[in-house]
Amino acid sequence: MRAAAFLLMALAGQQPTPEQLFHDAVAAQGRGDDTIAIRDYRELLKVRPDVVEVHANLGAALAHAGRFDEAIAEYKVALTKAPNNAALRMNLALAYYKKNDWQNAANELAFLNQSAPDAVKARVVTLLGDCYSHLNRDKDAIGLLEPLVAAQPDNLDLAWVYGRVLIHAGRTKEGLLQAERVAQRGNSAEAYLLAGQTALELNEFERAKTDGDAAQKINAQLPGLQTLRGRTLVYLGDDAGAKTALEAALRFDPKDFDAHLTLGAMLNTERDLPNARLHLDEAIKLNPNSTLARYELARVERSQGELEKAARDFETVIQVEPKWLLPHVELAALYFKLKRPQDGQKEREIVDRLTEEQEKKGK
Repeated sequence: MRAAAFLLMALAGQQPTPEQLFHDAVAAQGRGDDTIAIRDYRELLKVRPDVVEVHANLGAALAHAGRFDEAIAEYKVALTKAPNNAALRMNLALAYYKKNDWQNAANELAFLNQSAPDAVKARVVTLLGDCYSHLNRDKDAIGLLEPLVAAQPDNLDLAWVYGRVLIHAGRTKEGLLQAERVAQRGNSAEAYLLAGQTALELNEFERAKTDGDAAQKINAQLPGLQTLRGRTLVYLGDDAGAKTALEAALRFDPKDFDAHLTLGAMLNTERDLPNARLHLDEAIKLNPNSTLARYELARVERSQGELEKAARDFETVIQVEPKWLLPHVELAALYFKLKRPQDGQKEREIVDRLTEEQEKKGK
């Protein structure tokens, strides 16, 4: 009997108190051991379900572990008990943001922005502007970001998001200047990469190469860098260098759409039709809606004698982009080869009309 009583006492002594559980959970969280922290916080909630701090800390541990839905649930419980806790609401917004739930993140950030103190205002606005951009609300994003960018010119995080939003909104030259400013002042490979990609879109090929080279000096392993280099070198006439860069890009990321598309078009020009076809087929798989990829594939199909298939692909392209001249030129020639002279003549008339329109614009 005495032995049994002693055993019961020992077992009772092994049960940690709520205070010890909380201490152990906080310590585990502090050293990055999310598994232990989550376990201990959950155990603690069994006996102390109403403690806001425990729900908040558990949410933070879950978010750190990438378990955002569970984290969001804990933050929401905590907010029912402390609805005016701005730090909790910020953590909830960040959990939504990190799981790419832009709408819910924007809702929480917009609420915070109504009363955000100066110390966190810039961060809230930066995140909210980024959410708006992802939601295709570029006008709202620019209206939100622009005044703060002017007031805080040294805030590079704010300038980075503002530059990306400008580019997304079609204000490409302004966005390029912002990206280059962030790149130079922050020595940021990511900003140099964005600047290079934007310069390429503006057909500023030397500038794109300069920005790409600067990014490479900082982080040669940056995803997308070799693709930028390859695409730029094509326009600068360095086909060998372009091919080397694009092949390197595909070794790094076999699902790089731009690398497949550019390399496929290059190989078609070199008359390496089988390999061109492989890359362009892959590009279409990755982005079935790309009219440029379908146009290049149709050119390969035509060269390989698949005239009907090529005609269908050119037709698909002009349905989406009826004012793009080159597919009409290709299609007119194809129709005549396919013994469809009436369709060929219609396409020639469209070619003449589009050519005349372009000449007028050029005057």
